[in-house]
Amino acid sequence: MVERRPWLDLFTHALLLFSALALLLPVWLGFVAATQNLAGVNSIPINWLPGPHLLDNLGEAWRRGDFGTRFTTSFIVAAGVTAGKILLAMLAAFAIVFFQWRAKQIVFWLIFLTLMLPLEVRIVPTYAVAANALAPFQAILDVLGLTGLVETLSGVRIALEWRLLNSYAGLILPLIATATGTFLYRQFFLTIPEELVEAAKMDGAGPLRFLRDVLAPLSTTTIAALATIQFVYSWNQYLWPLLVTTEPDRTTVMVQLSRMVPRGDSLPEWNVAMAGVMLVMLPPLLVVILMQRWFVRGLVQTEK
Repeated sequence: MVERRPWLDLFTHALLLFSALALLLPVWLGFVAATQNLAGVNSIPINWLPGPHLLDNLGEAWRRGDFGTRFTTSFIVAAGVTAGKILLAMLAAFAIVFFQWRAKQIVFWLIFLTLMLPLEVRIVPTYAVAANALAPFQAILDVLGLTGLVETLSGVRIALEWRLLNSYAGLILPLIATATGTFLYRQFFLTIPEELVEAAKMDGAGPLRFLRDVLAPLSTTTIAALATIQFVYSWNQYLWPLLVTTEPDRTTVMVQLSRMVPRGDSLPEWNVAMAGVMLVMLPPLLVVILMQRWFVRGLVQTEK
């Protein structure tokens, strides 16, 4: 039982208030900067109250960043990565929990260990795969001598190549594997009663039908929680889109936003840059607000 003490309640509320201020203060300063003109945003001391130029700065940021095209690209990438992660994680967890095979625990922990490997560690081999996704198969054919054999017999040399650079496939496919999603689904699937599995078998339901008609509807809150996490993660991706896209029309909002930051001797238009930040942060913020209830339920129901 938790004891109720006035001094402990006071300390807890003070800590929460300090944490909220520490999180919201940079956001407030960014919003205030987005409402100032060039002179106001660079004035000393810092302005703490909003100015009258918010709409002007938002319009200028939208025009200068060509955010119409960039938002479309980011929405497609975020939706594709989110859907891919949900589907792949569900299938992986389904195989780990409901199928009996010797190495499934080892495979699960190997997947789980990838949580310790950030994207920056995997960036070079991932980029090599994106440059030519069929390169491993070409290497196998070369090692087995099949490339030379086919060339000798037919005069045609096998050269497998599938470039993912500057494409939606290159932006989406390398990011759809998720250890977090596999873990969430596994924890939820472990709570499914064995009687439900046996009842589905008695009704003649195969594995895929059981997954589609029973597990998927029961996993609604888990799907919502994972979708919220992965949409925000995908929307905020910067390093991978920066490397895999060289054509301006394929860049995402995060890459374009970084190009709006004043550098060197350029005019310090932080008001326009902060207005761009306000625009870019709206979609993930709305997703979190709208999905908050489902997000909390999904995380709670995965406990076991």
